[in-house]
Amino acid sequence: MTSTFDALGVSADLVAALAERGITAPFAVQSLTLPDLLAGRDVCGKAKTGSGKTLAFGLAVVERVVPGADRRPGALVLVPTRELATQVAEELAPLAQVRGRSVRAVYGGTDLECQTKALHRGVDIVVATPGRLIDLIDRRALSLADVGLVVLDEADRMADMGFLPQVEWVLRHVGKPHQTMLFSATLDGDVDHVVRVHMHDPVFHEVVSDRVDVDDMEHRFLFVHQMDKVRVAATVARGAERCLIFVRTKRGADRLAGQLGREGVKAMPIHGDLRQSARERALGDFADGRLHVLVATDVAARGIHVDEIDVVVHYDPPADHKSYVHRSGRTARAGTSGVVATLVLWDQEHDVRLLQKRLGLDLPLVEVFSNDPRLGALAQWKDPDPATV
Repeated sequence: MTSTFDALGVSADLVAALAERGITAPFAVQSLTLPDLLAGRDVCGKAKTGSGKTLAFGLAVVERVVPGADRRPGALVLVPTRELATQVAEELAPLAQVRGRSVRAVYGGTDLECQTKALHRGVDIVVATPGRLIDLIDRRALSLADVGLVVLDEADRMADMGFLPQVEWVLRHVGKPHQTMLFSATLDGDVDHVVRVHMHDPVFHEVVSDRVDVDDMEHRFLFVHQMDKVRVAATVARGAERCLIFVRTKRGADRLAGQLGREGVKAMPIHGDLRQSARERALGDFADGRLHVLVATDVAARGIHVDEIDVVVHYDPPADHKSYVHRSGRTARAGTSGVVATLVLWDQEHDVRLLQKRLGLDLPLVEVFSNDPRLGALAQWKDPDPATV
């Protein structure tokens, strides 16, 4: 693998900007894809979240984008969620600033008029969710006539969320020949259709992932009582060197972090509504070991690349088996073993049984209370047996 960004063809000013942020050695996905991306080829990158793909396509977009005009951006990045739109825009903005280029994230749930005014002033790179983008196009607040670069980020997730018809509508309305960059964890099914229909002679690159599967982890499914649930999570967290707790919502992350604090466990939330500085501070403290517990939403956790997480807790059980594997893959990284604990309320048993079936697991749901000593050493708790509880 190429060991420097300048050897990959990245310009000196952007290499210097990366170095200022402490980024000097490219990840595998960047080494593989950047030469073709910078050469203007259509590229399909099969890579997991956390592989460094945002920087790969971000560097190519900033290098190649033609400045935009009133409501006519030069580059478009499509993403599945508002949280990811914000995250991608924040990662691209410092690079774009080096070239005097502008980046704007547009997504639903925010002031449409404010976004329209920003586009009217002129934006070079737009990072958008499909629904809001189409809304802006319908209102003539944005035109794809000058778009020469299109990125489809996390295409598999857009397919899972039912967005591919909208994505294809957008691709059909790009006004001139353009370079397309598609990144996805999988390239089958609906994603393969997009590749075949909407990409021109693409180059395929696959990053061999060090992500683990369910067989590489210890799994605990714990029946808990609603009034005792926070204390169970606190007991588990106290016994971990580094614990990542997943919740369903941003409000839930804030609430649980506060509740854990009242139980004597210092925890910080991380989600899309926090300021970038707050997220970076929490992540930095977590990575450095100053903070042992982080409470995260699914999308916010995409920015967490810490190898030594020994316990992942699904405080809110994930919606599906893919989310379970994605969340749980934050532990047992870099060849280490990890423990995954799912807290289950009585009315969640059916859904969790189905989840286990999809994962190929057949494990007991063990009733526990927060004073159970086993919670403080989950890694040593082998083969839980309901009869012993």
